[in-house]
Amino acid sequence: MNVQLNKAALSQAAQLRAEAAVEPDPVATSPAKKETQIIAIYGKGGIGKSFTLANLSYMMAQQGKKVLLIGCDPKSDTTSLLFGGKACPTIIETSTKKKLAGEAVAIGDVCFKRDGVYAMELGGPEVGRGCGGRGIIHGFELLEKLGFHEWGFDFVLLDFLGDVVCGGFGLPIARDMCQKVIVVGSNDLQSLYVANNVCSAVEYFRKLGGNVGVGGLVINKDDGTGEAQAFADAAGIPVLASIPADDDIRRKSANYEIIGRPESRWGSLFSDLAANVADAAPHRPTPLTQDGLLGLFSSDVTGRDVVLVPATHEDMCGVAHVSKPSLEVVYDEV
Repeated sequence: MNVQLNKAALSQAAQLRAEAAVEPDPVATSPAKKETQIIAIYGKGGIGKSFTLANLSYMMAQQGKKVLLIGCDPKSDTTSLLFGGKACPTIIETSTKKKLAGEAVAIGDVCFKRDGVYAMELGGPEVGRGCGGRGIIHGFELLEKLGFHEWGFDFVLLDFLGDVVCGGFGLPIARDMCQKVIVVGSNDLQSLYVANNVCSAVEYFRKLGGNVGVGGLVINKDDGTGEAQAFADAAGIPVLASIPADDDIRRKSANYEIIGRPESRWGSLFSDLAANVADAAPHRPTPLTQDGLLGLFSSDVTGRDVVLVPATHEDMCGVAHVSKPSLEVVYDEV
């Protein structure tokens, strides 16, 4: 028995000596690879995230950046403006069809490009047939199988619906999948409510050890009333751009026309936005309380002058309340 133990000890010692004799890899002297900036864009549905992202990504590509735009909204409308209104096959839908056919999903099945912008849609389940957040998680699992972490992009822009607060839609923040978050809002209470929720999520996960911060706010359809700017100041985040409520922008967007071109009337606006998004530091926000958020607006807009009147049993039942004796036995305290 002792002989066997001694042989095992000698064998292990010889193995350790052999490992120690192996020369370590030389120190890398080549230039460091540029890290991909992964940025998640959140906002209320209909606030203009897809419009902002399509034009932002297009401008970045025109500036020589390699950009990947990923739509993470179940509506799958992020890429519609980029592709002139044409629907882009979603990853989830394509994966399902390929699986039924016994085939593997390839990059060319789900990723398409226009003028230097690469784009894809995660997609989601049909209404009543599944969880949108789970669809997001499933979509990213498929992206990882396609080699997501090996792709060489300067920027990856993720378009997330901010109204939904379940785990799948909070994935980039909760799992540190991005370096920073950009919020799109306007001078209205509902969009700033969503923006404040996103700031609250960022702050919550920062307290748990997360690293994601808020890069800033993009004010879309800015009518000059100033509530969004006041929110940004109170939350401690910068305004990266103010896109005016202009009829020319509205018409061109409705016609699926890209305005984020260098030669466009709006080219300088999106050129500045591209630079601000790229350079924005990940700030740790200070979310507002409900009263603080309402305080950004006049009372006639929010209804803060309304008094809460408690309902009575008679209100609920339509008849006077009759007190009935209780059979409960109440013991006196000793």
